[in-house]
Amino acid sequence: MIRIYKDTNGATLMERDREWRAVPGFSWDALFRQSDPAAFAAEAFASGAVHEPSSGAWAAPIGNQEVWAAGVTYYRSRQARMEESEESGGDRFYDMVYDAVRPELFFKATAARTRGHLAHVRVRADSNWDVPEPELTLAINSAGKVFGYTIGNDMSSRDIEGENPLYLPQAKVYKGSGAIGPALTIADAPLPGTTVIHLEIARAGEAIFTGETAIDQIKRGFDELAGFLFTENEFPDGAYLMTGTGVVPGDGFTLQSGDVIRISIDGLGTLENSVE
Repeated sequence: MIRIYKDTNGATLMERDREWRAVPGFSWDALFRQSDPAAFAAEAFASGAVHEPSSGAWAAPIGNQEVWAAGVTYYRSRQARMEESEESGGDRFYDMVYDAVRPELFFKATAARTRGHLAHVRVRADSNWDVPEPELTLAINSAGKVFGYTIGNDMSSRDIEGENPLYLPQAKVYKGSGAIGPALTIADAPLPGTTVIHLEIARAGEAIFTGETAIDQIKRGFDELAGFLFTENEFPDGAYLMTGTGVVPGDGFTLQSGDVIRISIDGLGTLENSVE
């Protein structure tokens, strides 16, 4: 297993078996263009210089990749989307897409809009109901092959999305609306279904929400989601795909400025962001 980090100055660090190395000139885009990204990363690690263990803030582990997202892949997400859209009559669309052959896929962010570990994320000024959505995020190479994983925070304005499903881009895509990190992990084998995604939201130093789910609760396979994303589309520098959320705070909860969001996934670490 190799973890690849980008520090806040843009330098690349890699960690394998608790050994850290600095890799000058590493290209994220070249990694995503490889037919065998794991071998490319191993070669880069071997060429790097031994480095002191590092921690702290990290930039998002991204080059020119687009970030996309899948919706309504968990039953809990289906329930939440139906609840928020019931008044507008849009609830039936989320019920339908959960059982449909074609998944819901939507564009989330460019690299420039994507935040990293310990960076600020935002809620929209014109929204009154905002939540983080903790998501296992797939790294997909330019040929459509899933080769790695990271942690995603898909910030969402539930009142805007609930008002009308056509407002989804405004509810999901805005400045500071998402984060990934702290690293891109290239694992030796697929993550087990028992892998747990855990969400904690703290306010004034106290946990005000916690929840968790396992990735075997995702209705769709990862190769299936990647296949639909790449159908009739092309990503010459690869892409990231958030796979949906199974942890949704209740209807009475909304984020506030200063809240701290911690998303942990077994084997991948913890992504932490504060709300601006």
